Amino acid sequence: MYKLYYLPGACSLAIHALLNELNQPVEAIDRNKTTDFDKLESRGMVPVLVDNGQVIREGAAIILYLLDKHKNQMLPESGLEKARFIEWVMFANATMHPAYGRLFFLGKALDDGPAKEQALTAASNSINALWSAVDKQLQQSTFIFGEQITVVDMMLAVYASWGQYFPVDIIMSDKVQRMIDAVKAHPSFLKAIEDEQSASQ
Repeated sequence: MYKLYYLPGACSLAIHALLNELNQPVEAIDRNKTTDFDKLESRGMVPVLVDNGQVIREGAAIILYLLDKHKNQMLPESGLEKARFIEWVMFANATMHPAYGRLFFLGKALDDGPAKEQALTAASNSINALWSAVDKQLQQSTFIFGEQITVVDMMLAVYASWGQYFPVDIIMSDKVQRMIDAVKAHPSFLKAIEDEQSASQ
């Protein structure tokens, strides 16, 4: 059984949902309730996956490891289609995620006032441009790669929920919002939320 170290509402939720989608048993462990987490991840970051004693860090690495290990319909076998899929995994993990991370940093680092408002607005404008790129990808489909949900959609749905923590306007098109709503209603995603809520109590 896999062990997945997570924080409630963090990006680890997408990996938890992916494990459910792959029908893999997983023990979800709240990082805040673990006294020796620093032995697994010295930076204190989630997600961390443990597979038969082997520790795997970094969300994109964990995702590609799981999709390569378990039979699925998400990861193309080779060629340009596989490259495009990895491209979108990286977009979510290394572009969209850090863009929201900037909001969290500014929210904590700056004192309230005009300078903070200006910085948060600039950061949210950058995020809005990224959601516009997602909208373009969704012009002909419900999800990023057609009518089948993938972990990319799950990642984006998690990040989309973070905007509620900031006094800025995060603009998403109707197509993007429909995709996010579909992910939130997906059984594997719902189960991940329920399991994490139970584990964190």
